Amino acid sequence: MHIQILGSAAGGGFPQWNCNCANCAGYRSGRIRAHARTQSSIAVSDDGVSWVLCNASPDIRAQLQGFAPMQPNRALRDTGIAAIVLMDSQIDHTTGLLSLREGCPHDVWCTDMVHEDLSTGFPLFTMLQHWNGGLRWNPIVSGEAFQIPACPNLRFSPFALRSAAPPYSPHRHDPHEGDNIGLVIEDLRTGGKLFYAPGLGEVDAALLDRMHAADCLLVDGTLWTDDEMQQRGVGTRTGRQMGHLAQSGAGGMLEVLEQFPHARKILTHINNTNPILDEDSPERAELARRQVEVAFDGMSIEI
Repeated sequence: MHIQILGSAAGGGFPQWNCNCANCAGYRSGRIRAHARTQSSIAVSDDGVSWVLCNASPDIRAQLQGFAPMQPNRALRDTGIAAIVLMDSQIDHTTGLLSLREGCPHDVWCTDMVHEDLSTGFPLFTMLQHWNGGLRWNPIVSGEAFQIPACPNLRFSPFALRSAAPPYSPHRHDPHEGDNIGLVIEDLRTGGKLFYAPGLGEVDAALLDRMHAADCLLVDGTLWTDDEMQQRGVGTRTGRQMGHLAQSGAGGMLEVLEQFPHARKILTHINNTNPILDEDSPERAELARRQVEVAFDGMSIEI
């Protein structure tokens, strides 16, 4: 299985266009050693030719331009995108669908909750019908594995995650199963498994079992501390309120990942305020000590 990190940042990317936090200002001035990142998305393939796009970032055009297999030249108009899977209905994971309108129709897999949000509060399914039929919905049911014809050797097993629906969701303050999912993606030829959860607010026993079975854990790296947005003076909400499990502290992501010494562990969906973006920071050194990697745009993984 081929896995390509197209974007590794949280919403707004890094540096965020309107932010002068220590990281963003430090990157622009050259005071810190860091790399720019676009908003979170990956692509997976069983043959390196046909790719399943997991989330469609607002930065999708630049991401596709930076990854040659996404722009094959088999026809006058062509793309390596064979299908799209949406993990949630958040703006930073779905707005890129608007930039893919010239390639419609697209087969899109998502839950009924995500489909509802994207047909009402943020009606992408409705809007894009005007471009050659738009988006063809393929329902995802939590706990029911599915396969995508273009990548027949991959099996996608979705599972519900506890997280918040976006502000425009009809059930913003009434969470439903299917608002946010993770995936276990298995290569049926090799048995290799990827655990992918870019938004993860809570880890329970069932989730730990799925993580134990995976060869690679690509997980939520949004914030270093739960109150990071407050500490940096750029927000009032905690990580848990936003549906993200912080890395540090008791019960944090690093403590969770300690339970999987044999898996490759990679953090993604990294907020612009997170000190791990500074490659010379104590927090980044702590990750290295724990053998936890930080995803970057253009990172390639094979399982």
